[in-house]
Amino acid sequence: MRLTTKGRYAVTAMLDLAYHSQINPVTLTDIAARQTISLSYLEQLFARLRRANLVKGIRGPGGGYTLSGMAQDINIADIIAAVDEPIDATKCGGEANCQKNQACLTHDLWMGLSEQIRDYLKGITLAQLLEKHHVKEVANRQDQEAQKVIEIHRHTELKHNLNDLL
Repeated sequence: MRLTTKGRYAVTAMLDLAYHSQINPVTLTDIAARQTISLSYLEQLFARLRRANLVKGIRGPGGGYTLSGMAQDINIADIIAAVDEPIDATKCGGEANCQKNQACLTHDLWMGLSEQIRDYLKGITLAQLLEKHHVKEVANRQDQEAQKVIEIHRHTELKHNLNDLL
């Protein structure tokens, strides 16, 4: 079983959101800067997460996204499912048609693995991940690095604006 970029990015973005939206809504631009994920890709993911009622958008100045519920109520399996990422170790997508339209010899083995992975991910919530010391350290480092990038962009933009005025 391989989790694609879509599933990994969705979990990463949701963890970033859970960490940073405890006080104010978080913009996708901020998440993109911290996690080095394309803004347009995040927009696609958040459209799906919004439809799954995992996040809610807040419009206007100071707007952005927040979790729709409590971090302890959102598990990783739900996030992955929301972005249409299958948690499946079978070759047949769980259809039992892997060998001449019938189950293969190892079908039950791979189905069992899929269930174990799904159960494992259902047992982990965003709140549990936020409690890990390493997550806090990484989030703080990402904040500092993103702030540097934002300052460089602002400085460059200001320089271009001044040149235009002169």
